[in-house]
Amino acid sequence: MAADTENTKRRGENYFTDGGLWGFIHRSFTKSMGYTEEDLAKPVIGICNTFSELNKCHSHFNELVDYVKRGVWQAGGLPMEFPTISIGEPYVKPTTMLLRNLMAMDTEEMMKAHPIDGVVLIGGCDKTVPAQLMAAASANIPAIVLTGGPMLNGRLHGRSLGACTDCYQFTLEHKAGNLSDEQLATAENAICRSDGHCMVMGTASTMASIAEAIGMALPGCAAIPAPDSRRRHMAERTGKQIVALVKENIRPRDIMTERALENAIRVTMASGGSTNAIIHLVAIAGRLGIRLPLERFDELAASTPFLLNLRPSGQYQMEEYFEAGGVPSLMKEMESLLHGDCLTVTGGTIAENLNGVEVLDRNVIFPLDKPLDPQGGIAVLRGNLAPNGALIKQTAVSAHLRKHKGKAVVFESPADLDRRIDDPGLDVDENSVLILKNAGPKGAPAMPEIGQIPIPKKLLQKGVRDMVRISDARISGTSYGALIVHVAPEAAMGGPLALVRDGDVVELDIAARRLHMEVDEAELARRRSEWRAPEPHYDRGYGLLFIEHVLQADRGCDFDFLVPKELRDQE
Repeated sequence: MAADTENTKRRGENYFTDGGLWGFIHRSFTKSMGYTEEDLAKPVIGICNTFSELNKCHSHFNELVDYVKRGVWQAGGLPMEFPTISIGEPYVKPTTMLLRNLMAMDTEEMMKAHPIDGVVLIGGCDKTVPAQLMAAASANIPAIVLTGGPMLNGRLHGRSLGACTDCYQFTLEHKAGNLSDEQLATAENAICRSDGHCMVMGTASTMASIAEAIGMALPGCAAIPAPDSRRRHMAERTGKQIVALVKENIRPRDIMTERALENAIRVTMASGGSTNAIIHLVAIAGRLGIRLPLERFDELAASTPFLLNLRPSGQYQMEEYFEAGGVPSLMKEMESLLHGDCLTVTGGTIAENLNGVEVLDRNVIFPLDKPLDPQGGIAVLRGNLAPNGALIKQTAVSAHLRKHKGKAVVFESPADLDRRIDDPGLDVDENSVLILKNAGPKGAPAMPEIGQIPIPKKLLQKGVRDMVRISDARISGTSYGALIVHVAPEAAMGGPLALVRDGDVVELDIAARRLHMEVDEAELARRRSEWRAPEPHYDRGYGLLFIEHVLQADRGCDFDFLVPKELRDQE
């Protein structure tokens, strides 16, 4: 009987009510920080604060934590803040993707190692929310996500600007000679004018939307601008709600089911969300023991209209999305496509959460029967160039390039690309297909966001602004154009991308989901026999661990040893 009683105790209770030496130590050390016996009887709520001055998107998190704590105290919990690593896109090199799995491991182990009954996961920048959702899936203690919110729209000469969609445009026009240094500096000062993450439907906004759609964040959380007072209200409500989740013992695996993942995919497709979402959702599913093949994304995209008129695929930005009703309004419009019975962190279902929700601006959220496009934003391509799949954000592709054939112009590495892309002697025209090799998970290393291969300067000066570009790299969710990324297997593994040569004819057909190089099998076999793997970038430390254990893009780029054993056994 005593054992049964012990098993029903909260984790914090086990720490603080133990009658032996360790109970004495736990209570004594905690009381030394000013907490009382009454405090120690409350549910312990960990607040994962990823504040960092090296992460612009999280620079306001200390204030958010104060409001979360207020909510926790009001609901009868004991808030205790803890740090993990914080990874910000503008600063981390070679790429934050190198550290997503490390952040997931850090967060999971902090959650499991401490007397935490529930946890508030505060993230925002691109890889932070997926890392936290991966950790929540693995640790499986009551958890809720609070994102930091998007920046206000940038403003310049009466025009709204969006990071980093306009970052690309301004630097491209500067490179073409159409903007002076002074004009570029003026744009730099105007584009990011508040706290928060990128304000277009880039990866940060996509993952915030996914946290809502999958049921792990409170409705309306994703789109509230970072400096808006309602972001603080959301933080306080989140603090209250995690205490309720602990009392009801609702855990991440109760919420993040296979059907919930499908809801998240549909919302991503209807939003014109980032291609990065595919990798992250596959990784989150893997932590749950769920195999999520790329074909499932394509099936759901084909039956999910594109509804959200946001950049880089549309006209508006997150500020207008918030005013239109945010993720709840989008989900209400597409409610007939969703699994309404999925549980969420409200303690209610998706359908219950959407009761009474309306779309407030039809210029931003289009009707389901009159969409911007009949298919979702991301298409999965296959062919002899990408047998395990590649991705393209079809809603951001120039119309004349949706079906295209051209001769390959090949760059063997990111360094080769940097060295030659603007060479006046480069044999390239607007019909060429630019191909970048060895930029994948093992090759680059860690699959940086360099798939938006620059347009050669001599073509820019002729007015060319889009070309078909193929790589095993990633792109920012803020990117646009005919960018084919996540080619699997990657070139550094000896995938077919490694075998492409200058002059090979490459065919893209988005409607047919086809990516093909017109090279016969005998010639490919000959090239394969001559291929040699590139030298690895690391010979020690975490970098070596990454290279040796990272899975390919179609498997989510998690580490093989972090996937549950039952899923590994299916391989």
